[in-house]
Amino acid sequence: MSERIPVLSLKGVNTHYGPVHILKDVDIDVYAGEIVSLLGGNASGKTTTLKTMLGYLKPSAGAVYLDGVNVNDWSTAQRVGHGLTMVPENRRLFKRMTVRENLEIGAYLRDGENLDPDFDRVFEIFPRVKERLTQKAGTLSGGEQQMVAMGRALMARPKVLLMDEPSMGLAPVLVAQNFEIIQRINNAGTTVFVVEQNANMALTIADRGYVLQSGNIVLSDSSQALLANPQMRAAYLGDV
Repeated sequence: MSERIPVLSLKGVNTHYGPVHILKDVDIDVYAGEIVSLLGGNASGKTTTLKTMLGYLKPSAGAVYLDGVNVNDWSTAQRVGHGLTMVPENRRLFKRMTVRENLEIGAYLRDGENLDPDFDRVFEIFPRVKERLTQKAGTLSGGEQQMVAMGRALMARPKVLLMDEPSMGLAPVLVAQNFEIIQRINNAGTTVFVVEQNANMALTIADRGYVLQSGNIVLSDSSQALLANPQMRAAYLGDV
């Protein structure tokens, strides 16, 4: 039997900001069809992990792999073209542009293609977005902006969707809805890697999880095992 190859992986990755050593020998595997969560507190290296995956930062040691191919020398655009796309922290919409224009930007590498099926997919998941197409993105509520940010990412037809703190700045009821939508996107065939401080919520929907602390992976297991882990419960799940 041939070995199963992850769609996205980090192998022995070390990443620096100048002289500051952020990620330290990080190993992460994400397989097709999974939801995998990366958990950790502030300044643990979570966003640096995403930037390294996307090529904003190049590892000082180790490598990023997409479908088993070392992509350390690939640009961010090349990685997006290969199916890696991110929903950034705080949405990062172009607020003076319309909702439609923001969505179209998600498909910028597919110039000249018919985008109607992609718009239809976004509208099926986010009916509210269709109602707001001509509205300036900056006038939307926080929840609506998150919908547009997720829709923009889906316009790239990602194989792997990276999500950076999707619950940040949202009311609790919207957080729950947001994670339900992440599950729907995954069920429709998109692999999801979610970086999140809300460990309880992230592990509820994820298949597996990694815990990052000061740039080191300190725990890695199934979500059920992490939820039951005493160390995890004391440090991240609010148990005494």
